[in-house]
Amino acid sequence: MLAALILGVLQGLTEFLPVSSSGHLVLFQEFLPAPGDEVLFDLVVHLGTLAPVLYFYRKSILDMLRAPFTEKGGLSERPNTRLILLVILATIPTGLIGVGLKDTLEGLFDQPSVLSITFAVTGCLLFATRWARPGERNAANMAWWMALLIGLAQGVAIAPGISRSGTTIAVALFLGLNREFAARFSFLLAIPAILGALLLKARDAAWDEVEALPLLLGAVAALVSGYVALVLLVKLVKEGGFDKFAFYVWLLAALCLVGTFAGWFA
Repeated sequence: MLAALILGVLQGLTEFLPVSSSGHLVLFQEFLPAPGDEVLFDLVVHLGTLAPVLYFYRKSILDMLRAPFTEKGGLSERPNTRLILLVILATIPTGLIGVGLKDTLEGLFDQPSVLSITFAVTGCLLFATRWARPGERNAANMAWWMALLIGLAQGVAIAPGISRSGTTIAVALFLGLNREFAARFSFLLAIPAILGALLLKARDAAWDEVEALPLLLGAVAALVSGYVALVLLVKLVKEGGFDKFAFYVWLLAALCLVGTFAGWFA
C-alpha cells in the first residue's frame, strides 16, 4: 500500500512536470517495486493521470468535438476543427515511433544507467527555453509541419528520462507558439499518446495478478497529484520559469551517473 501511494504520487507529479515520469518510475522501482504486476500498475496510474487532463481541458475538448458540426468556412476560420487535425497529424509520428521502436524503447526501461544521459538531455532542453522568444502562433496559424515536429519530439520522449511535457512544450516554444497554446497543445496531444500506450501495454499485463486496493490507491494518488502538477506547470509556462526544472533534472542525471559506477542498480 505504501509503495502504491508513493509511486502513484510520483507518477502524478512527474507526468506533467517536465522531469520525466518514466525516468522517475524506472529509478524508484529499483528500490521500491510496484505492487503486483508492474505493467498492470503502470497502466492504472497512467489512467489516473489522464483524468486531470480531461478535466482541466474539458472546455477545449468539448469545443473540438462540436467543431466539425458547428464551425463554418475555410480551415483558417475554423480553429477548433483545425486543432483536431493538428492533434491527429502530430499523433502520427508519435504512433509510428511507439509501435516501430517498441522493443528497443522498452529495453531502455531495464537500464537505469541510461538515465544519466536522458535526464541530462532533458535538462539541456529545458534550460534552452529561457532563450525562446515569446510567440503568437496558435491553432489558427500554426503550420502543419510544426505539428509533425512536435509529434516527433513526443515520440522521442517515450524513452525514460526524456520528459514528454518538457520536450513537446519546449519544441512548441522554439517554434513560436504562444505560451498558453504551447501547454494546451502538449496536453491535448498527451490524450491519444497515453491511450495508445495503454492499448499497447494492456496485452502484456498479468490480469490474473490484480490487487484491487493498491491499484485503486495508486490511481487516486496519481489523479490528485497529477491535477496539482498540471495546474502548476500551466501557470509556470504562462509566466515563464519553465527552465528552472533543468537544475533538478541535471541533479538526477548526476545521481544516476554516480549510481551506475557505485553499483546501486541491479
